[in-house]
Amino acid sequence: MRMKTALLGAAASFALAPSAFAERGADGQVNIIYWQAPSILNPYLSSGTKDIESASLVIEPLGRYDEKGNLVPYLAAEIPTLDNGGVSEDLTTVTWKLKEGLVWSDGSPVTSADVVFTAEYCMHPEGGCAQLAKFAGVDKVEAIDDLTVKVTFSEPKPNPYGPFMGGQSPIIQKAQFENCLGAKAPECTDANFGPIGTGPFSVVEFKPNDVIQMEANPNYRDPDKPAFATLTFKGGGDAAAAGRAVLETGEFDYAWNLQLAPDVLAGMAAAGKGQAISAFGTLVERIEMNMTDPSPDLPEGERATAKHPHPILSDLNVRKALSMAIDRELLVEIGYGQAGRPTCNLVPAPELYASDNTDCLTQDIEGAKALLDEAGWVPGADGVREKDGMRLKLLYQTSTNAVRQDFQALIKQWWSEIGVETELKNIDASVFFGGDPGSPDTFQKFYSDVEMYANNFDGTDPEPYLAQLACDKAPRPETQWQGENINRYCDPEYDALLAELAKTGELEKRGEIAKKLNEMLTKDSYTIVPLVDRGRVSAHSNTLGGVVLNTWDSELWNAADWFRIK
Repeated sequence: MRMKTALLGAAASFALAPSAFAERGADGQVNIIYWQAPSILNPYLSSGTKDIESASLVIEPLGRYDEKGNLVPYLAAEIPTLDNGGVSEDLTTVTWKLKEGLVWSDGSPVTSADVVFTAEYCMHPEGGCAQLAKFAGVDKVEAIDDLTVKVTFSEPKPNPYGPFMGGQSPIIQKAQFENCLGAKAPECTDANFGPIGTGPFSVVEFKPNDVIQMEANPNYRDPDKPAFATLTFKGGGDAAAAGRAVLETGEFDYAWNLQLAPDVLAGMAAAGKGQAISAFGTLVERIEMNMTDPSPDLPEGERATAKHPHPILSDLNVRKALSMAIDRELLVEIGYGQAGRPTCNLVPAPELYASDNTDCLTQDIEGAKALLDEAGWVPGADGVREKDGMRLKLLYQTSTNAVRQDFQALIKQWWSEIGVETELKNIDASVFFGGDPGSPDTFQKFYSDVEMYANNFDGTDPEPYLAQLACDKAPRPETQWQGENINRYCDPEYDALLAELAKTGELEKRGEIAKKLNEMLTKDSYTIVPLVDRGRVSAHSNTLGGVVLNTWDSELWNAADWFRIK
């Protein structure tokens, strides 16, 4: 069978903008600021965006997605497709060919053994890989020769671009990580903090949750790039300070994720030192409902695990009532303005995969009260509802950020109107989005009742993203608290539908299945409560050229092409 779909058609050609510099390092220093500080430079041990994107300057995948969502080769000579023979006719294999002459920053050759090892590292049964969904359905990965790798799937895979595509699935060096498999992975501090890579920059010094010093990779495959000899990646602070550092003072060249109220951002831009850039992709601010009990009264190792269902949020009516009480239009108005849209979907784009569900867009306080009445939660003397001697009290956590704290305050007020007592907690973003298995405050560990954050997925096909909610992807002690199913949702029907999506090639049918999966999470179960479809907003100085904002991959995807405008 020869299935010609948008997934498997000829890959888009990719031509870089004309170079504005003549030799590597000629433009000196470039400064980047992420107010969420990186805590590790290994995306397989953290699903935090700040960790994935900082690492993308150093380690690279076989292919990326460009700013239009097209698949483009990076370490691969080309994107394998049906047309060029890289994808088999029966859709069970994809064969990648590395570019000739690639070397790691230490001068050693990049070979197919590194690619095979990367799969072994993430798929190790005793490990906890934060990107395991990327390898869903993979039966084996084998080296055909030094430059050729063949991925075999357990059944036909219409979208074979999970492994080794995008910033979430880069290639790591076997020689550096070969003693870091399984449970040993978090212990390899030197490798996790200073990976040897193929990207435009190499790590000189990494201070977790603070700053990374980098220098131009002397063995980068383009001898004229990068233009910058050194790079400082500063982490920490808040979005306002990051915005000011680029737009007002000019101290930094690039600031990521300026999660600021529209009037605040406009005021900063008026200083004339830089410009804000924005684009919509798949970034959704949402509330996750913990389906397990995070009580500190439980033994460590059993908190927030499937052994103990949540005593309150296991009730669908409670989860639905909490969603109904929220005014998403007002959240957009105060938090994002034109850079946000209210949404009921976890997958808001591309249009093919976006459900037309709009049920949540109208706030319904009275309807929420009626649902709680129906569920047997009765208002007490102080207005807080009770049932079987238990108060309807929730701990609501998120990262420290002015917009998120505004959201918390509003949502706490709306929930109080329906009889819910809410305790608010905010955690430094570097800790909250970090991957430290020993920390009680990571979003993966989820030691609260509800938590709020946003993330997105590489590329334009949501299959790997939706696969993160499979039963076996829940973070737990056995996986060093790594995993993508943050709220511990588990439904065999959902897993079965995921399996159907994995083997469906016809695009319209894939869209129908993806919409149903989205609705099972949001409209049917309310385990995920979407709030805002967020545009990506960042900023760069007026003297930094070559920046192309990309919402489908790492924002730093083309840092090799940045240059100083003279």
